[in-house]
Amino acid sequence: MMPSPTPAATAAASGALPVLIAVDGFSGAGKTTLATELAAALRAHHTVSLFHLEDVYPGWDGLADGIAYFRDHVAAPLAAGRTAVWQAWDWAAGRYGEERRTEPAEIVMFEGVGASSAAVRHLLHAAVWVEAPADLRRKQALARDGDTYAPHWERWAAQEQDWAAEDPAPSHADITVDRQHVSGAPVAAAGHVLRALGGLAMPRLAPNWAGANAAAAETVQVERLDDWADPEQLFSVLFGQAPRSVWLDSSSAGQRGGLRLPAKGPATGAAGDSGEAHIAARSRFSIMADDGGPLGRYAEHRATGAYGHTGGHSGMTTVVSGPVTVSRPGDFFPWLDSVWGQPRATVPADYPCGFALGWLGFLGYGLRRETGGSGPHPLPGSAPDAALIFAGRAVVLDHEQHCVYVLTLTDGWSGDVDSPGADSPDADRPGHESPSNETWAGQVRRAVETAAAAPQEPSPEATPVVPEFCVRDSRAAYLAKVRSAQTEISNGNSYEVCLTTALTAQLPAPLDGAQVLALYRKLRRRSPAPFASLLRFGGFCLAGTSPERFLSVDGAGALRAEPIKGTRPRGTTARQDRELETDLVSSAKDRAENIMIVDLLRNDLSRFAVPGSVTVPRLCAVESYATVHQLVSTVDAQLLPGASRAEALAAAFPPGSMTGAPKISTMAILDRLEGAERGAYSGVVGWFSLTGAADLSVVIRTLEIRNSSLTLGLGGAVTADSDPEAEWDEVRAKAFGVLSALGASFPE
Repeated sequence: MMPSPTPAATAAASGALPVLIAVDGFSGAGKTTLATELAAALRAHHTVSLFHLEDVYPGWDGLADGIAYFRDHVAAPLAAGRTAVWQAWDWAAGRYGEERRTEPAEIVMFEGVGASSAAVRHLLHAAVWVEAPADLRRKQALARDGDTYAPHWERWAAQEQDWAAEDPAPSHADITVDRQHVSGAPVAAAGHVLRALGGLAMPRLAPNWAGANAAAAETVQVERLDDWADPEQLFSVLFGQAPRSVWLDSSSAGQRGGLRLPAKGPATGAAGDSGEAHIAARSRFSIMADDGGPLGRYAEHRATGAYGHTGGHSGMTTVVSGPVTVSRPGDFFPWLDSVWGQPRATVPADYPCGFALGWLGFLGYGLRRETGGSGPHPLPGSAPDAALIFAGRAVVLDHEQHCVYVLTLTDGWSGDVDSPGADSPDADRPGHESPSNETWAGQVRRAVETAAAAPQEPSPEATPVVPEFCVRDSRAAYLAKVRSAQTEISNGNSYEVCLTTALTAQLPAPLDGAQVLALYRKLRRRSPAPFASLLRFGGFCLAGTSPERFLSVDGAGALRAEPIKGTRPRGTTARQDRELETDLVSSAKDRAENIMIVDLLRNDLSRFAVPGSVTVPRLCAVESYATVHQLVSTVDAQLLPGASRAEALAAAFPPGSMTGAPKISTMAILDRLEGAERGAYSGVVGWFSLTGAADLSVVIRTLEIRNSSLTLGLGGAVTADSDPEAEWDEVRAKAFGVLSALGASFPE
């Protein structure tokens, strides 16, 4: 019988150097248990070597010397694919003793204080830091080592603090494990860490590693419930207590206009066509989800330095999964491509909705810095440039069929994962007291029954006070900025400038979850729209009733943009309403605005489209909503085979209807004129499905809620023919739907 190959021989035969992973943290944090669990899981598919730094610390005062010894005798040779030859410290003799060997393998793990120190950080592919409070660490360390360690705890802990003061390894970790956030941590955390490791960009990672390819085995289980409940009540029952949740709400489903006017035919661009068929098509599905369950995650991206600065990263994407936080330096869109760019789930053929689990949230206007724009560095405490939840479970409401679809993700590691157990993030969440063996479908079925029997109105105490808004630009200041924009146009620096301002209000106290939901209920009832949405990310929320699709892409790569340019308020009578609609259709200025954005989008989409596939099936059609008439066009294209979906999205971001044309030079003009960051406003909200599909709307008619402050972005397109007074009137008209829903008025 031939002998089994050694780990070194296996690594050499693969032609790849080992993948080096450090598990670091202060004594007693649980590093050893976590590293052992990780190694055991990885050995199911790979050769793994595990090295413990405590074997080479030279005595109770030897942390710094031990880290240096580890670097020279262990980390450096293994990183080069050579066998590490080292000596273990003989505690009884007080010197290094017998010689030992650690052979390279496909994966080499280093565990111990200093495993991710600056001395070896450049050699590592991933660094895991295990965080735990000092009292817990002392308790754990003494429980493990007992009387041997007790007299030396303070002595050793002081060395750890001195080392961390000089070498802040925790801030450089790729993955952080917080032991306070899950019971039975590090064992329970191992699965989260494995999944997080699979999401890191490790260029020399063996291609057959389970962490890299587990997503390919994902399956979306779909169960149809032929029952119905009021969407407001269902969201409240299922996700009312969830700290982070998303409701992509087709609140216009079943609505007609908003004034109960006579029905109108399909839009053709002529007066009298409300586009109701198109509105209805966009309004078929609503999606509700949170980041709960074993596979739930939360990601946010923030700028960390000057964009375009040589040698620096422009931002950091952090992903939280249970007790584990992953930090990915770099731009947002490459990260999005890594988690969404390729279809990676199977879905039943009879499931009609494009969303089949995945990421949901918003991309803010600040991401323009990655797509040709600039702008100041965000102020401390600003909202993130992007925030998304990953839904491993969700509910889809089919307003046309009047049924509910329950979606559950099964992955290659966990099998059926829709039952939250003791270590699930849901285990201690209010509102998730269901038995741990109840499936997600069972929870939803019970929630539908509860919601159907619930009262239809929120309790009076849940309704927030009426806010008093202030406007960032006075009427005179805004008119002056309109004229400045027209000067830029006459100088040839732009054709169209989408100038914006904002209303702000300060509430007496931060809104709680029930108050945010009550506020959103008012918005969705007053201004129903196909892309209404409620996003709650802790103290930061978005509540909006957007009518505008930015971009959609289906699983086969069909792209569609539907820009809106041209707005009139609804009339108070049927006759007045028709006159306002006719005025919009006949306006040469409004048509010119719309056509310029259509041309901009045709150019944006063509960069990643099959040549000749870019078409405009609708141009300047009228769509009528509860508070406004709008001119809407449709631009279609087919994504090039093999093209990056995230790059195609980035090429069109931010929405041209919110910048003007040409985009890059006009964004620079806007930065100068507006003098303030837009935040989420002018960005996009929507979903990125595991099937490779996506559907994103423009963040307009949307309140940004940050603790006790409210912000409403407003604006309009300025052209050479614009009347500054009319531009100010348009700002007021666009504010009406949101303000009237809140009982507020436009500030004088």
